[in-house]
Amino acid sequence: MKILLRTGLFAALLLLSGIAQAEWSANIGYASEYYYRGIPQKNSSASGGIDYEGGGFYAGTWAADVGDGLEVDGYLGYGGEAGNFSYSIGYTGYFYTGDFDTEYQEINLGVGFGIVSLDVAVGQHELDSSSDEDYTYYAVTAEKNGFYGKFAGFSQDWEGEYLELGYGATVADIDLGISLVFCDEIASSDLGVLNADDEVLLFTIGKSFDLQ
Repeated sequence: MKILLRTGLFAALLLLSGIAQAEWSANIGYASEYYYRGIPQKNSSASGGIDYEGGGFYAGTWAADVGDGLEVDGYLGYGGEAGNFSYSIGYTGYFYTGDFDTEYQEINLGVGFGIVSLDVAVGQHELDSSSDEDYTYYAVTAEKNGFYGKFAGFSQDWEGEYLELGYGATVADIDLGISLVFCDEIASSDLGVLNADDEVLLFTIGKSFDLQ
């Protein structure tokens, strides 16, 4: 946990060097069902966030209704491109205002080439004040012309896989999305089954705003 916190602080200090040129934006959204990484969070969930980006650095916060309070995320990092190759490194923290869950902190790594990308998150989940569980999340995504397919899963103290197929488009400045998620059982060694074998069809709608 201390390593994650130090890494996040270091990235925040780097971010300050580019904040003057940052572009600010905000977003609001709604999901028919809020699923995250193949795991159900809440039926019918509204969300919103604010972001800035400049010189390859990015940071932001995002919140969503999870029934028992809010999920509030904070994230920052750096990313860039060289031809068809892209890369990113960052930090994400997931926090909760109610008793829905306890906090998560993770380091995020991403690489991409053309239409294919690989994302990896190495994190810790605070079970209580004296114990944590470790997890690694991985996702391979192919995307073209708004259509995408994603194969993803977990290792270490979490295990399980899922497949997600979807399409997204912007119509009259409104972002619309549809996705179909196929899950094998996803489970935690300490928390038990998080999502049994399942199939779900999701709809999302959202809008982004420039704040400058």
